[in-house]
Amino acid sequence: MAKRSSIDSKYTFDKDSADKGIEFFEEYLVHIKGEWAGQKLELWSWQDKFIRELFGWKREDGTRKYRQAYIEVPRKNGKSTLCAGIALYLLFADGEAGAEVYSAAADREQAHIVFDVARQMVLRNEYLSSKASCYQTSVSVASTASRYKSLSADADTKLGFNSHGVIFDEIAVQKHSKLYDALKTSTHASRQPLMIMITTAGIADKNSIGWEMADYARKVKDGVIKDESFLSVIYSADKEEDWTDEKVWKKVNPSYGICVKPEALKEECDRAKQSPAAQNSFRRFYLDQWVEQAERFIDMGVWDANADAVDPLELQHAPCFAGLDLSSTIDVSAFVLLFPPENEGELWEVLPYFWIPAENVQKRVERDRVPYDSWIRDGWIEATEGNVVDQSVIRRRIAEIADEFEIMEVPVDPWNSQQLQTQLMGDGFNVVPFRQGFYSMNAPTKELMALLMSGQIRVGENPVLRWMAANMAVAMDAAGNYKPAKDKATDRIDGIVALIMALGRAMQNEDEGNVYEDRAEAGEELLTWA
Repeated sequence: MAKRSSIDSKYTFDKDSADKGIEFFEEYLVHIKGEWAGQKLELWSWQDKFIRELFGWKREDGTRKYRQAYIEVPRKNGKSTLCAGIALYLLFADGEAGAEVYSAAADREQAHIVFDVARQMVLRNEYLSSKASCYQTSVSVASTASRYKSLSADADTKLGFNSHGVIFDEIAVQKHSKLYDALKTSTHASRQPLMIMITTAGIADKNSIGWEMADYARKVKDGVIKDESFLSVIYSADKEEDWTDEKVWKKVNPSYGICVKPEALKEECDRAKQSPAAQNSFRRFYLDQWVEQAERFIDMGVWDANADAVDPLELQHAPCFAGLDLSSTIDVSAFVLLFPPENEGELWEVLPYFWIPAENVQKRVERDRVPYDSWIRDGWIEATEGNVVDQSVIRRRIAEIADEFEIMEVPVDPWNSQQLQTQLMGDGFNVVPFRQGFYSMNAPTKELMALLMSGQIRVGENPVLRWMAANMAVAMDAAGNYKPAKDKATDRIDGIVALIMALGRAMQNEDEGNVYEDRAEAGEELLTWA
């Protein structure tokens, strides 16, 4: 019996279709891993509700209401098992001849996780296995000419697909839209296609497809955007909620007390209280909160609290230290001035400059989803002619900058761009070798955090430097020493590296006890924290 929606007469709820979805799960599928491995799958309440919603609501022509579904839920709540079952339903029970069903993700290994759960479900059911042929990366049903495959992340090879169903796993870590776009457009020929996006919260990179989908799903859920074909299911803690409160854990983990163990979350929470990096991981993976960095080093709330405007006119002819971090020929290069406080109670002040090759800008905007073009237009970053960084332009601009400010030293990583270093020395600059290992970077990296946390630095309003601060990640050695980790960062951090190098030289040049002995007690505590 179909029940017509009281909200919108275009849609009806077909209880028989909803029941059919539930029965497929509980009749044919089993748990593959964990304490219930081998037992028949009984859907938990949130999964049951989702399946009924997804398969029960119909359009006037009898096809499904929903064409896309977005599920965002903390780890270990059973979303992989749920989506493996949906993929098999689309393959075996959806009445679609020649159905093409795919599992996709940022890489093949991730895509294979849901697929392998589904494949094992087929192998462990006598009826399903009698109808299908199972291979390493595909399951085929000869009687309907249907197949289910796990995919690589190469979008260009997906353009000829005719998808009936797509399971896109962990879309939060997907930076680019190419794979999503290729698979989404591949569903247009299907009578009632279904694209399921499953994820736990990721890095709040406003330029990534992962964040874009998360933002869209929230707006649909909140009614800001009206998209009746999009089903949005999100379990996440609000920013203002106490991440240490067990009531919050229970609210946002729909399988709390079943497969999400309270004892395990308490242990993770205790670790997070001791480590800023662990705190971000806890909030992201167990509370489903989008965070600024994977392994937090610079809290962006703290950064923004120090982001008052810096007036270059007030700093003219003031002494400063200038960190220079030269990129590879096609990336961003940074030159960051750091002005130590000359009097008690004054702040350290930061003035950054950036360069990027002009010919690469549009390609990088499209590929990286970073607004280099806007930053260039607004004067925050300078584009040099050609497709590689023109170091002669950087040399000339540094000379111009030196006319305005008293540059005491220019620390530079000695392995990079020997020619420019030699030229700067010839121009009269005091170029100082500054290696980017633990020994050199540890003290100023910790000191930068202390200055930020104690509010004793003004970092300015440059959005490029802020973006790099949000990308910042650190490596730590066995002795607890820190250094910036470009390989772990979410994107470019050159400006922060240059700032840390400048701070390192400023610290070396300070007479012992000058700026630091009068630091507020909070600052001293934070210096020893790291």
